[in-house]
Amino acid sequence: MFNKRLREMRMKRGFTQQNMADSINVALRSYQCYETGTRNPSFDLLIQIADTLNTSTDYLLGRDDYLKSLGVSFDEC
Repeated sequence: MFNKRLREMRMKRGFTQQNMADSINVALRSYQCYETGTRNPSFDLLIQIADTLNTSTDYLLGRDDYLKSLGVSFDEC
């Protein structure tokens, strides 16, 4: 789920894969692996990705159902 939401949010924000890779200081190939799901970022990098995309780590990780069950209001944006 992470890779699909990562791609979705990147495109929604108008970033290219190269823009994202540059923003989080990783090689383009590494970033592409995050979007294809063949690799996962470190926790620190996950936070940096969420900050760059102006979204929550919970949304990127697919925890929205869990948050709803707790009564937490959220928006992917």
